[in-house]
Amino acid sequence: MEENENHVVRHSLVSRIFHWLMAICILTLLATGLLPVLGANFEWVEPHWIAGVALTIAVLIHLIRSLSPRKLKSMWISVSDVNEFIAGGGHVRGGKYSLEQKLMHHGITLFSLVSLVTGWIMLLKIDTPFWERDPFIYSADTWGVIYVLHGLSTLLFVSSIMLHIYFSLRPEKSHYLRSMFKGWLTREEYNENHDPDRWAK
Repeated sequence: MEENENHVVRHSLVSRIFHWLMAICILTLLATGLLPVLGANFEWVEPHWIAGVALTIAVLIHLIRSLSPRKLKSMWISVSDVNEFIAGGGHVRGGKYSLEQKLMHHGITLFSLVSLVTGWIMLLKIDTPFWERDPFIYSADTWGVIYVLHGLSTLLFVSSIMLHIYFSLRPEKSHYLRSMFKGWLTREEYNENHDPDRWAK
């Protein structure tokens, strides 16, 4: 945990860059995937799959960076986390991340993996610089399942992002939004919301 007299660093510059890069990719994917359904007429296929490739690369790098025991520990959800959250009525001085933040992270991770895996399979139906399309590689029933999973993960993404934005804009959570831009919490915010002994080191 990096710190000085007045600030405690919550997110490194690299972590913040990856967060915003992945956010841009996800928003681009949602816009290019949903706006045509709502009637917007534009060439959406190419920017959609390019954003998907960019998100895949960002997610893989993020996964590799997250394989340290310290980072895995900071995102691990234990039974005691849940019990403490219930007993405290949602008011818990936890480690680096709260139970709600961990659940949001794991949910978005799951939706990302489903949408990326199905998206890469769906890429086989279009021409790219890497291969020629082959829409008959799977049966119609299999394609149907792939489209349902891809669409369902998209809808869950929309709901998750709405929740994410809503909670990040709440005044009592504004310090977390600021930390995603500037990287730090004030010492007072840190002491109020986090237990130093539980902040993964």
